[in-house]
Amino acid sequence: MPEGPSIVILKEEVQQFAGKKVISVSGSANIDISRLKDKTILAFKTWGKHFLICFDSFTVKIHLLMFGTYRINERKVSKPRLSLVFENGELNFYTCSVKILEGDINSHYDWSVDVMNENWNPKKAHLRLEKIPEKMICDVILDQDIFSGVGNIIKNEVLYRCYVHPESIVGKIPFHITSQLIAECSIYSFEFLYWKKKFELKQHWEAYTKNVCLRCNLPFQKKQTGERKRRSFFCPNCQQLYK
Repeated sequence: MPEGPSIVILKEEVQQFAGKKVISVSGSANIDISRLKDKTILAFKTWGKHFLICFDSFTVKIHLLMFGTYRINERKVSKPRLSLVFENGELNFYTCSVKILEGDINSHYDWSVDVMNENWNPKKAHLRLEKIPEKMICDVILDQDIFSGVGNIIKNEVLYRCYVHPESIVGKIPFHITSQLIAECSIYSFEFLYWKKKFELKQHWEAYTKNVCLRCNLPFQKKQTGERKRRSFFCPNCQQLYK
């Protein structure tokens, strides 16, 4: 599943179509795709893992899910879920969720929970964590209503950086450590973006998919953790378990 930084890259790659009119539209998406024809794209936006194509009175929301892909100015053999053709090129999405959001896009999203948005508000994240003290931190970091854009790679790397065991209980983690975790969710997301653009993201992974702790030279533990049962890679020696 693409994480927030990958969707930001998509937004940057399609700027050539901003302000352009859709001259034809096709695809298997379960929406009224005819609404898009002859409409002009006002802007492209992202909210976490959501890619947003904004028109005058509605927005098309694309979620790439686990295996979604896209092609710019080219096509795959398989039929696209949504294909937009412009005078200067085309944009095709595959194996994804496509929905229409009516009205002003700002009425649908809280931009302050997106860790890569200019309106990101870490204080709001603090307040929301205080309301769920019994949850495991591995679940909370993946909560898109608190850390929109954070996926499993970022979760593992942030917890490792902050020396926190993924099964730690939120209410037991010291305040200063919680503050560090919140900050790192945004910091690491921008580093992820930088490394991915340079095609060297995996070179910088210190926890995700790793077998040995770089700090302790001891075996990592691999485990499906929390209610979400997502893969966690952690060092039981240096990542503190707060319970």
